[in-house]
Amino acid sequence: MGELMVEKHVKFILAVEKRKDDFESVVMEHLRLNGAYWGLTTLDIMGKLAAVEQDEVISWVMQCQHESDGFGGNIGHDPHVLYTLSAIQVLALFDKIHVLDIDKVSSYIAALQNEDGSFSGDIWGEVDTRFSYIAILSLALMHQLDKVDVGKAVKYILSCKNVDGGFGCTPGAESHAGQIFCCVAALAITGSLHHVDKDLLGWWLCERQVKSGGLNGRPEKLPDVCYSWWVLSSLIMIDRVHWIDKGKLVKFILDCQDKENGGISDRPDDAVDVFHTYFGVAGLSLLEYPGIKPIDPAYALPVDIVNRVILGR
Repeated sequence: MGELMVEKHVKFILAVEKRKDDFESVVMEHLRLNGAYWGLTTLDIMGKLAAVEQDEVISWVMQCQHESDGFGGNIGHDPHVLYTLSAIQVLALFDKIHVLDIDKVSSYIAALQNEDGSFSGDIWGEVDTRFSYIAILSLALMHQLDKVDVGKAVKYILSCKNVDGGFGCTPGAESHAGQIFCCVAALAITGSLHHVDKDLLGWWLCERQVKSGGLNGRPEKLPDVCYSWWVLSSLIMIDRVHWIDKGKLVKFILDCQDKENGGISDRPDDAVDVFHTYFGVAGLSLLEYPGIKPIDPAYALPVDIVNRVILGR
């Protein structure tokens, strides 16, 4: 089956976190908070979160908070619901959500809901079903879902459903695996999955597996490790994961590892990055790869963290 190079991936992630001035770091500067979530969650799934200095991370995360109470992708950057979720998720990993002023952060997110139930990502008003998921997940992690109109939010998501069973970013937009994940997960968190045609959607999703075993995001596209998360988690939530060849997908993910220096790429022999490393390891977790922690397909956090935050266990 091949082996997950845990120690090399740990080394790779820790090195990425420390780099500040090479090309990749400069290009990623605006979404460093997302990178922290990807890297730290990967470490936690592999049982290696203790390798980072917790207080240092939390202090930096809190410095990314904007006067509007939302979070930017880095210190001094404009706030966006996407980075706000990453901040909450990173704090959840360390059991530190309580350091937030939950009332203020949840009010920032709730104010982004529009009249039709959709959510904007920030004050500039772009609407996308990704933001619906992000807002719902953020509020759920803070036990603040009652601050928004959940019924309207669900209605808007369902208005983005297509005849092929999938979902797009806005009503009438084409189905895409990333958007499907966002919509299905938002429906799962709000207890609304009964609105999904599971067989029709499951068929569209399982058709994403190509000969190499990898998954693509839309018909006729190349496979990409990140869809090991978007497609797989959706299939698990609608109970149709047995419709794909799991063994071939495991092999595809493991083949995308840099066996010398650590990290996982989008496809075998491409350059690795922390984004694909997270989605590769998270995909293996969903596939019940031995030795790594289970991750929750809707909350995108390890199951033990979700149990602690949501259920108080």
